[in-house]
Amino acid sequence: MILAVDVQYRETSATVAGVLFADWGDAQAIASHTLVCEDIAEYVPGEFYRRELPCILRLLDTLAAVTIDCIAIDGYVWLGAEQRPGLGAHLRDALHERVPVVGIAKTYYAGTPAAAEVRRGGSDRPLYVSAAGMALDEARAAVARMSGGHRIPDLLKQVDRLARGLDAPVPVKPSR
Repeated sequence: MILAVDVQYRETSATVAGVLFADWGDAQAIASHTLVCEDIAEYVPGEFYRRELPCILRLLDTLAAVTIDCIAIDGYVWLGAEQRPGLGAHLRDALHERVPVVGIAKTYYAGTPAAAEVRRGGSDRPLYVSAAGMALDEARAAVARMSGGHRIPDLLKQVDRLARGLDAPVPVKPSR
């Protein structure tokens, strides 16, 4: 299972959302989840992961019964030309390197290599892909293959809407 996650912040809380899907090319999520985190850390420039990582880990705790083969985050795994650890690298470390993490960022971070760029849907603006536990070429191909005819893949739009509270989560339906 692949899990795409996003976090939306409010004054004193954050909502972390996740959508589960089986294949990078899937058009629909199998299930989606949200969780409100009340005790979020203050934003510290250069240490964004300290704010977002605890929320993602709490969501993963609620999904402990699900086998997650890869996690896609809204952001970077590696930052800049010097490849400093970003949110995704810290997440992979927190998971004891058991799960590959793919970072899909919408905005350019200074020094991001051109090899990170993925253009989708005829857009002139790329997405910036980085990965840990998966080859960069494989991660870029996976993001390029994601469903949707626009720059932002449909499932990433869905997880963003969930985190913003614009859509309701859809739990896994029990099999009969």
